[in-house]
Amino acid sequence: MQTGATLPHVTFKTRIRDEAITGPNPFRWQDKTTEDYFAGKRVVLFSLPGAFTPTCSTYQLPGYENGFADFQAEGIDAIYCMSVNDAFVMNKWAEAQGLQNVQVIPDGSGEFSRRVGMLVRKDNLGFGLRSWRYAAVVNDGVVEAWFEEPGLSDNHAEDPYGVSSPETVLTWLREESAEKAA
Repeated sequence: MQTGATLPHVTFKTRIRDEAITGPNPFRWQDKTTEDYFAGKRVVLFSLPGAFTPTCSTYQLPGYENGFADFQAEGIDAIYCMSVNDAFVMNKWAEAQGLQNVQVIPDGSGEFSRRVGMLVRKDNLGFGLRSWRYAAVVNDGVVEAWFEEPGLSDNHAEDPYGVSSPETVLTWLREESAEKAA
């Protein structure tokens, strides 16, 4: 993806809580589209190789979660975390992380990741197809800024992290705000 590109139309298979359902699993399937998440909003989207993985769970997701107020101060309406994991895994990860601010998006089949050019093989780790690590500032479905980790390739020996960090994205937002104010 590049700055100025429009996000592809994708339907995500999500699970949402439904109070009308009783029992231990009060959730139902609900299709949500790219438009449902991105239309009419300025958001940060970040994607990572997998729920419950070390860098994702220790640094990237908590950094965005804990920095939400700072992102809001820079005009961000929502922060989304995407991964090539199914809705069950993403919901359990959100619960385990105690998320209150960041919303998770399950790209279970990797369709969105493929269409934005970020689907990679991670067979060297036993993961199969996953998303390369990146972040984006998206305004009404159009990419305003793109933060892609270096080395995009299948079965990369490392998991680079820094370019897509919350600190990097927040610095860009602050600099962009200062330029507009000048």
